[in-house]
Amino acid sequence: MTKFKKLLLPLIILITAFSTPSIAQKKDVNVLVLIYSDNGGTYELAKEFAKGLEKNSNVRSVIKQVKHSENPILKTIPVVNIEELSSYDGIAFGSPVYFGNMSTGMSEFFSKTIDLWAKHALEGMPASVFMSAGSGAGRELALQSFWNTLAVHGMILVSNGIRSNDKIDNSIAQGNSVLGTTSLAGIKNVPRPSVDECLLAEDQGENFGKVATALKGTFRQESAPISRTNNTDINQVLINKNIILPKVPKPAGNYQPFVRSGNLVFINQYALKDGKIQHPGKLGKDVDEKQVREATRTTMLNVLGVLKAAAGGDLNRIKKCVQLTGYFNVPEDYSKHAELMNAASDLAVDVFGEKGKHARASVGASSLPGNTSVEIQAIFEIE
Repeated sequence: MTKFKKLLLPLIILITAFSTPSIAQKKDVNVLVLIYSDNGGTYELAKEFAKGLEKNSNVRSVIKQVKHSENPILKTIPVVNIEELSSYDGIAFGSPVYFGNMSTGMSEFFSKTIDLWAKHALEGMPASVFMSAGSGAGRELALQSFWNTLAVHGMILVSNGIRSNDKIDNSIAQGNSVLGTTSLAGIKNVPRPSVDECLLAEDQGENFGKVATALKGTFRQESAPISRTNNTDINQVLINKNIILPKVPKPAGNYQPFVRSGNLVFINQYALKDGKIQHPGKLGKDVDEKQVREATRTTMLNVLGVLKAAAGGDLNRIKKCVQLTGYFNVPEDYSKHAELMNAASDLAVDVFGEKGKHARASVGASSLPGNTSVEIQAIFEIE
C-alpha cells in the first residue's frame, strides 16, 4: 500500500496541473486599446494589437474610441469615459499622424485628462502606442510626442524595439519603429495596413500583455468596474432606440443655434421638421393635444441635434441636462402644460438616463414665432 501511495502522489499532482485550466487562464488583466481613427486604418491596427494581447491567456482586451465617428466602420465602437481609464491594467493608444503629432481628436481627448493627472491616477500604469501615418514622414516625431504626453501622466512606456523586424518583408516600405508600430497608409503599392504591419502590431500587443501582467498590482488602480451602466455609449442608445437626430436648423435671424458659456450650452428650438413647422397653430383651435405632444418631441429632437453639434459630434460629452423650459401656444384658460412637456422630458431621459433628469418649467403663450405650437429652451452641462 505504501508503494502504491508513492506512485499515486505524482499522478495526482500531474492530473491537478492539467485539470485546472480555468484558474490558470482566468482573464484578470484588462487592457484598454484606445483609438482615434479617421478612415479605419488605425482601427485595423487596434484589432491586431488586441489579438496579440489575448495570446496571453489571462489578458482581456477592450477596444474603445475617444469620440464617436459617423464612419460606418467605426460608428459602433463604444466611446470611452475618461473616469474609467484608471480602472485598467494597461492602455495602448492608437492614432493617425497629423503633421508629426498625434491626431486632433486624440489631442482633444488628452486635454480632458487634467483631473486624472492631478490625482496621479495613471502613474505606474503601462502604456504603448501605435499609429497610422500617410507617407511615413513625421511618424517618429509623432510617436515621440505621444510618448511625451504619456510620460507627463507618469505612465510606464513600453517600447517595441526591433521586435519582429526579422519576420517582415523589407523589400517594401513597412511601418516598423522602435517606439511602436505604424502603418504607412499613404503608400499604395500594397494594401494598408500591410500583412507585416499587422504582424508587428500583433507581436507588439502580445509583448504589451506580458508587461501588463507583470505590472498588475504594482500601481494604484481605481476599483470602478470597466463596464458600467453609467458608461453607456449615447450613440449606441440612439441606434438601439431608433432615434434619428435632425441636422442643425439654420437660424432665421442674427443669432446662433447654440451658445456655450463655460461648461453650459444654451439652446432654443421650435417644431421645425423637414423645413416646415410641424402641427402649427393654437391648441384647441388649430391642433389637438396629441399633435402638440408630437410637435414637442420634434422640438426636443431639434434641441438634441443642436446639442450634438455643440458637443463636437459626441453626445457622450454631456454631463447633465440642467433645465428645460417649454412654451406652448394655448388658450388663456389652458392648464395642462406639464402633460404636453412630458414628451420632451421623456426623450431627454430616454437618451441620457439619469443625466437626462432636469429642472423644468412649462409656460403658456398667446402666440409663438412662426405660429409654432411649441418652443423649448434648454440648458446642458458639457465636458
